[in-house]
Amino acid sequence: MTRPDATGGQLDPASWTSPVVGVLGGLGPAATAVFLDLLVRATDAGTDQEHLDLLVSQHSSTPDRTARILNPTAADPGPVIARDAVMLERAGARLLVLPCNTAHHFVQGVREATTIDFVSIVEATAEVAARRVAGSGRPVAVFATEGNIRAEVYQHALAEHGAEALVPDRGLQDQINTLIYEQVKANRPVDRDLFERCIRAAGEAGAGTVVLGCTELSVIYDQHGFRGDDRLVDSLSVLAEQTVLAAGKGLAPAFR
Repeated sequence: MTRPDATGGQLDPASWTSPVVGVLGGLGPAATAVFLDLLVRATDAGTDQEHLDLLVSQHSSTPDRTARILNPTAADPGPVIARDAVMLERAGARLLVLPCNTAHHFVQGVREATTIDFVSIVEATAEVAARRVAGSGRPVAVFATEGNIRAEVYQHALAEHGAEALVPDRGLQDQINTLIYEQVKANRPVDRDLFERCIRAAGEAGAGTVVLGCTELSVIYDQHGFRGDDRLVDSLSVLAEQTVLAAGKGLAPAFR
């Protein structure tokens, strides 16, 4: 049996479609799996060969992002994510995506360590949400991890697009945390009614739309009957759409 030629860990350019997309995944694992599925569904393709070429780093053991934001002595995920980005670039990726919102707090290290384009889930989602409430005078509710809220990731991004963020009160944030950590991340059944109550509470507090700024919430959106709900802006769906477009592909009709 003849062994294939070694490539030194790099792609053979002749057999891959450019740009190869590097996915910094595993943050968390279920969300990355949904993201990859979304990329397939979002691409206007009639054959295997018309889909995106991907390199995926499913680095689930990356230190917890929220833990580091809340406690500066906790393990730092930033250098780990940056090293993975360099690995993907060296292997042949020419476009990077990071399907995790809280990790956006650490993304400057990725940009400094690499030379290729980066599609930001936060910047893209904030732009969509700001357009959704434009002219209404109503804020955008941010459903995200405790770390994301503390680091003001979406607060800053929305402000750059002229929109105001509505941060959940303590009771609502605790319910969001339950959905993220005790259910999706823990691989346990999701309380769909709890998710619905959270959305209603944000609307009653005055929100014009709700950003699902945690990709675990995107799992609920995609798998529990909320896809297409016009009260919500799903960050993982936005990232999938922007990735397809950035890679030079067309969007499937359902995503246009």
